Amino acid sequence: MKKIAIRIGIIFLIFSVASCVTQKKSKNAFDTKKKEVYIDSMMNNALEKGFFPGAQIVVGSKDSIFLLKNYGYHNYLKTTQVKTDDVYDLASMSKVLGATLVAMHLVGEDEISLEDNLGEVVAMYKNTAIANLTLFELLTHTTGLKSGITFYQSLLSTSNGLPLLSNEKSDNYPDLFDTMYVNKNIVYDTIFLSFEPKDRYIQIYKNMWLNPEFYKGVHQKIAVANTNPRGNYLYSDLNLILVQQMLESKSGKKLDQLAKEIYSAVGISKIGYNPLKWTVEHNVVPTEIDNFFRKDTIKGYVHDEAAAIFGGISGNAGLFANAESISVICQMLLNKGKYQGKQILKISVVKKFTKSPLVKKGIYRGIGFDKRKPTAFFTKNDFGHTGYTGTFFFLNPDNERFLIILTNRVNPTRTNKLIYQDDFSSKIWKEINN
Repeated sequence: MKKIAIRIGIIFLIFSVASCVTQKKSKNAFDTKKKEVYIDSMMNNALEKGFFPGAQIVVGSKDSIFLLKNYGYHNYLKTTQVKTDDVYDLASMSKVLGATLVAMHLVGEDEISLEDNLGEVVAMYKNTAIANLTLFELLTHTTGLKSGITFYQSLLSTSNGLPLLSNEKSDNYPDLFDTMYVNKNIVYDTIFLSFEPKDRYIQIYKNMWLNPEFYKGVHQKIAVANTNPRGNYLYSDLNLILVQQMLESKSGKKLDQLAKEIYSAVGISKIGYNPLKWTVEHNVVPTEIDNFFRKDTIKGYVHDEAAAIFGGISGNAGLFANAESISVICQMLLNKGKYQGKQILKISVVKKFTKSPLVKKGIYRGIGFDKRKPTAFFTKNDFGHTGYTGTFFFLNPDNERFLIILTNRVNPTRTNKLIYQDDFSSKIWKEINN
């Protein structure tokens, strides 16, 4: 009887442990069918309301893909459906998936330090007001640099002497650009801009080449752009442009080459700068009808004007990718820098960059990564980034899930901001984590 009682006790203990394990698994289980119904509803509603013409979405974990779907079309003509191999302009997601990833790799290899000063690394800034800004400050947007500079507008003037833009529509200002109307008598600066290839000129659009002498003025403007208190948070494209210069100066390689080395290491090819160099045009989703600078529907070239000035390769923008390729990077990050048994980024570096080092100052930003103050939509440990063109990706290291949404909400115009008014991406992210 005693032996029987012991056996019963052991069996009971085994079942109790198994029950606890099952409950733990069920707590973290992802109900794919239920989530897909919700996502389909959100996506179809967004398409009907005109948030964007089409989208790609991936939901996954550190070792699984739960959902990979395409919705809608390339534009509102509805002639080309979105496919998995199509690539989107990532806009500011490039800050993380390009420059920040490269910084993480170089920091891990001790090729650069977060404490390195800009002026010590990039000679042109040595005796300027921004010389002692650190890589850490640049990546956390605490430099005090203004949010951006419209470099490209210095390439434009008007033949009638009137301003480039007006608040009101008129015969002289017939076409809308963002919230302003464009002077119909735009003149391009022929000293710096050519509409045919020239030796040493940098291609900035399919029919535009820029004299590299123009960059001297660009760098001079950046050097005097520290117009806000240093140490406070102010998101700035200029920060990541400077990060790019630091990474390139330290490594002796260009940003696109450095990023490609990481992408190749994890086996992804549908991601990179200047997409027409590595994919076909019909697989590139168009962005905006630009009535101001490029006078064209932008397709195959970066939407962001600052990144365009730099030939499509910039720390602030320029990357194109499909959601499937980004999902591999997400899995690598959730696996603490490891992918398919290979350590791509050091564990300590991934942990450091995805935390909020300045949270005591009320700054929730990560190092390069966007992080949010805890809300109904985001937890304190979530990290990722968004992009102006209508892109979003976030990861939750606690439940090891991620969400990627790629859209071209700026097609045909950037004035369409419905996607933001409805907390569209945040609502889906919340559902993924419930």
